[in-house]
Amino acid sequence: MHTEFQSQESRHFQPQNLQSNPESAADVVLRIARSLHRAAYSESKVISLPVLRRLLASATLTAVSLPELHRHRDIIQRKHILRMLAVEVGYKCWEDYRRALDSMKVDELSHFDHLRRTAGYPNLWFSNYDEAQDYAKENTGYALRVGEQAVVLIG
Repeated sequence: MHTEFQSQESRHFQPQNLQSNPESAADVVLRIARSLHRAAYSESKVISLPVLRRLLASATLTAVSLPELHRHRDIIQRKHILRMLAVEVGYKCWEDYRRALDSMKVDELSHFDHLRRTAGYPNLWFSNYDEAQDYAKENTGYALRVGEQAVVLIG
């Protein structure tokens, strides 16, 4: 009886065949947005502040300071995170980016993949991409554009 239960359970928890059900580019971006949305609500400043800074840098939320936004994180909605992601990759709004995602492959989202694999601390933020790139060339790290700012991922 125990072996029958195990075999039923193992069938239930087998990894999906990625060939038969590939994740779309939109699915990846929506998953990233969900993760960033949770991070924005975090009590930990180390986790929430980078997302809040990105929201402000992308002009998704305006007329609010960083400390004020941190105190009132509950105003952040998923639509704000989605717009921020769209602006960071050069679209004016989520709706335009969403339409573009329909014709994209997941491997065209390499900037998100790199962030997911290597993001952590310490990271060094720069006011522009050129400064970050110069630093990355002289030291170790990878420069990555984040809106009009940039970050050097260490590691």
